[in-house]
Amino acid sequence: MQTKQLSEKQTIKRIFKTIRPYKLLLTISMISMALVASLSGAQAWMVKPLLDKIFFEQDRTTLNLLPLALVLIFLFKGFFYYLYTVFLEKVGQGVIRDLRERVFSHLHSLPISYFHQTPTGELISRVISDITLIQFAVSQALVGIIKDLLQAVTLLGVIFYMNWQLASMSMIFLPAAVIPIVIFGRLHRRYSNRAQQTMAGISNILHETIAGNRIVKAFCMEKYEAGRFSAAVRRLFDVFVSDAKVRNFSHALMELMGGVFVAFVIWYGGHEVLKGNSTPGTFFSFLTALVMIYEPIKSLSRVNSTVQQGMAAAARVFMVLDTPPQITDRPGAQALAPLHDNITFRDVRFSYDGRTEVLNNINLRVKRGECLALVGTSGAGKTSLVNLVPRFFEVDSGEIRIDGRDIRDATLASLRGQIAIVTQQTFLFNDTIRNNIAYGDSNRSEEEIIEAAQAAHALDFIKQLPDGFETVIGESGAKLSGGQQQRVSIARALLKDAPILILDEATSSLDTESEREVQKALENLMRDRTTLVIAHRLSTIRNADRIIVMQQGRIVEEGDHEQLLEKKGVYEMLHDMQR
Repeated sequence: MQTKQLSEKQTIKRIFKTIRPYKLLLTISMISMALVASLSGAQAWMVKPLLDKIFFEQDRTTLNLLPLALVLIFLFKGFFYYLYTVFLEKVGQGVIRDLRERVFSHLHSLPISYFHQTPTGELISRVISDITLIQFAVSQALVGIIKDLLQAVTLLGVIFYMNWQLASMSMIFLPAAVIPIVIFGRLHRRYSNRAQQTMAGISNILHETIAGNRIVKAFCMEKYEAGRFSAAVRRLFDVFVSDAKVRNFSHALMELMGGVFVAFVIWYGGHEVLKGNSTPGTFFSFLTALVMIYEPIKSLSRVNSTVQQGMAAAARVFMVLDTPPQITDRPGAQALAPLHDNITFRDVRFSYDGRTEVLNNINLRVKRGECLALVGTSGAGKTSLVNLVPRFFEVDSGEIRIDGRDIRDATLASLRGQIAIVTQQTFLFNDTIRNNIAYGDSNRSEEEIIEAAQAAHALDFIKQLPDGFETVIGESGAKLSGGQQQRVSIARALLKDAPILILDEATSSLDTESEREVQKALENLMRDRTTLVIAHRLSTIRNADRIIVMQQGRIVEEGDHEQLLEKKGVYEMLHDMQR
């Protein structure tokens, strides 16, 4: 499902497209940069009157004016430096904010199958770590390169003005300084890719072991998981050390080249002064500008690794953004009216991989207000069937209609707005009980929330909690028992008041006492609703209006409890197995 990684050129285009909304701030910042660069050139030029006018010609007027001019240069340089750095930070932080919002929003538009294929830790790494690296590349490195280039160009103007012959000879060294930047830049990007992939693996191990800490402890796998984590961290260590070797060798090489460059200028320029072809002020001003030129060139080498990290991170983030959502509103899709007649499955076929069918030729009609139970062995296709109703997955062929209308012609919001779901694996947010019950509609009144909790048989235990409805229940409701979590989930479904209800093994993981309480809550929830119930415990669906038995993706039997027992088929076998 994921798209191919972008080329370097495509990645740069996308980064600049992301920056485009901030072009005004960026323009002001770049103008400020240009002024800082110009003032840097003025600093270098002032060495000439300092030596020639003051020390050699002993001009008192220049002595009185030069310090004032120098103070003004530093004042304006500091002011424009402040402007460009603050505005650049705004650009960088704005980009990181926009990208995180876009990636988060896009992730929730992707089908459930995408999350089955992509580890959670990797997605977290892309939203947090990768986008942060992009921000560094934008606000510090990418724009910093522009600043350094502007400063280098300004100083080049100064040295050509001072001594164009010596400046021309000095230009021989500049191409040599660019070569290491290009060569080592490729190595930086390669190591950056490896580092980010390894970091994603570490995030995934961390997420899995924290979420599954009970299993880790129960199977005494602490040492194994510590070893797995240690191996991943050591791989990351090796990548970072290799990258540091390349980065620092690049820096050392640039220092050597700079030393040779300056030594040549001192030797040649010194001879020119001794011959009387140049003044000491001109020479030292030239030398100062040359040293100042070397700093931005050296800086280009330093920031190159940051740019390469950002480029690699941007390519990974854009891969997520370029993954197309497979289930979307069709052109011209309209809101679906509340269910008033039936849900119909016509010749429905479905597979997860496009090859192996898990549902084969399903034809089914569910009347409004009917309680339909789905039973069958594991892998029969029960959950796959009910997941097609809210379009968590799309049918391969055939159609599902609500009141005669293909659900693909309805907007997703209106379709899913009519469906409430309670599953075996209850998911609650690390928030208050109130907010968990009112999830999806935070404007519900206090009375409605309490009424939903009471109907879900949750009010009694909620009142006994220290903070009542304001109790924060921990990650996935960890501070509540399984039965309590399920009843909060049922209260959430009750408050939604949707006409279609899907119950997927809603009581299978509960003890007998908790199941009794939850079953009472479910009876309240199912009243006057069209309900699709998946159950392994046949005792919980005896009173269903109709039961369908599924096997290998097909409906093989249909009827109520007594009728199916009389058929002495698959249902009777399942019933006898649970005696």
